[in-house]
Amino acid sequence: MSAARRPRTRRTALVTVLCAAVALGATACGPFSDDAKPAASGPFGDLTGPQIANKAIAATKKADSLTLDLATKTTDGPMKAYLAMDTGGKCAGTLTVGTTGTAELIKADDKDVYLRFDEAFLRAQGEGEPAEVQAAILKELKGRWVKTPVTDPDAKDNLELCDLESLLGDFEQGVNLAVKGKETTVGGKKALTLTEKSGGETTTLYVATQGEPHILKVVTAGGEEPGTMSFTDYGKPVEAKAPAAKDVVSEKKTG
Repeated sequence: MSAARRPRTRRTALVTVLCAAVALGATACGPFSDDAKPAASGPFGDLTGPQIANKAIAATKKADSLTLDLATKTTDGPMKAYLAMDTGGKCAGTLTVGTTGTAELIKADDKDVYLRFDEAFLRAQGEGEPAEVQAAILKELKGRWVKTPVTDPDAKDNLELCDLESLLGDFEQGVNLAVKGKETTVGGKKALTLTEKSGGETTTLYVATQGEPHILKVVTAGGEEPGTMSFTDYGKPVEAKAPAAKDVVSEKKTG
């Protein structure tokens, strides 16, 4: 398979989606605003919105592992990601770009990443090619994992959302603005909302109010790239095991 036909996950678009969905304190993502006076009651007492946001960022960055569930609309079409990751470098889940076609991903160590593309994804990659080329792509890759060294540029693209440290680094600088909202529940867990409105876009951050103040969900409504990003399974071990050798084909072999 030539480089032009190699299945990809559009790293740049995915990272853009991440920043648009989070809208938190990194330079690339921008801060929240908080013109409201600090409330004297509630799960975080007298803490202001920015103080709560910073606590949530710190707690989330300390997590050993979590699962990212991303669903959004972009100018390139709908995108989804469901990835379990940990600070040890393990990552496993799925990436979907467009209305059809999904790639499974496994990173069990610091050496290789494995990707398995469903038939819809492979057919989309072979679109416009002669029938014999499309047939060869399906024969070679359908049901099989493509093994690529993590140092390969394409692998780095595909692993962008698997880097927990990098992902949480978007929160590192903290926020200086955030409006405290109502208490609610997210996935059965009690949470406090922090909201920012900018133009026609509203971004709501949900922070756990019991146990560690983890970020549970971020929802962006309106704007050009509305979507939802959820963080679940904090501290849960990531199941990421390299596929059996008989089910693997190296990227070098695919060309």
